[in-house]
Amino acid sequence: MDSSEPEVLIRRQGRLGHIVLNRPKAINALTHGMVREILAVLAGWEHDDGVATVLLTGSGERGLCAGGDVVAIYRDALAGGSATADFWADEYTLNARIARYPKPYVALMDGLVLGGGVGLSAHGSLRVVTERTRIGMPEVGIGFVPDVGGTWLLSRAPGELGTHLALTAGQASGPDAIALGLASHFVPSDRLPALAAALADEPADAAVRRFAAEVPPSPLAAQRDWIDECYAADSVEEILRRLQSHPAPAAREAAEAVQAKSPTALKVTLASLRRARALGSLEEALDQEYRVSLHCLAGAEFPEGVRAQLVDKDRNPRWEPPVLEQVDGERIEAFFAGLAERELGLATARSRG
Repeated sequence: MDSSEPEVLIRRQGRLGHIVLNRPKAINALTHGMVREILAVLAGWEHDDGVATVLLTGSGERGLCAGGDVVAIYRDALAGGSATADFWADEYTLNARIARYPKPYVALMDGLVLGGGVGLSAHGSLRVVTERTRIGMPEVGIGFVPDVGGTWLLSRAPGELGTHLALTAGQASGPDAIALGLASHFVPSDRLPALAAALADEPADAAVRRFAAEVPPSPLAAQRDWIDECYAADSVEEILRRLQSHPAPAAREAAEAVQAKSPTALKVTLASLRRARALGSLEEALDQEYRVSLHCLAGAEFPEGVRAQLVDKDRNPRWEPPVLEQVDGERIEAFFAGLAERELGLATARSRG
């Protein structure tokens, strides 16, 4: 793509406002500039009577959005992390804005939808997946913790499906995403162009229903028995013991996936999910995620995970501590410590109206 191409394309057709993420070579990975532009566009369209529906899509054939530009975040972390803190503050504000948007917000979650891509889509009012959808929150694989409202969404998935997805950093299918509550409708990918065209003139609910198909069975939901049994434990160590001893082959495969992740990130993720389950709003969860994210940014696990997976690509992260048993309660609690004047404050802002 020509570097002069805008990273976000803004289009109007009929009564439709269309936002296109436009970094196809990077699977539309989010930059701070993209987040700020989407925030500004949504603010303008909210009071524009000519816009009845907002549509979000991604350029290219590979997916809606592969998340944040993690390598850029890694480089900023090594330099002190101030730019990333500002990026996350705006990104989480955007996530909350999407969830409360007063007009239909339709996200076409075709192809890969990871991390920040989930935050842009799964909080919307109409969330469309296809047979090509692969959705996930892969953060524990790079020493990080699910954010962009991911802990709010995954903690409210049926049973322990969300815990399983978070701790394995796995990817779910379109039907799985609907079972998890991350999506609302299944539309075959060859119908998406016609759906997008129909949204220019038809009410969003009616258009999406007209093009939607029956949701295929969810492979993940079919495994609820062992997933709920194993992931209901209160510690990652006990979850691993249950997975390793369970007769289901998929449970033992899940154990191997969990064991490969950052011990610290695993424990902080489980604590984040359990705490998010008790919170009263998405904004409270985003405030909590901001605290955890900034503490991750200041620590060693996240930069080391990105180095191993995406920079040097040696796939050999040196986690510290290297084993779960050495990650004590005090270390976990430190990730939830307040930020004083640096608090994000979305819940407070909402309560003030």
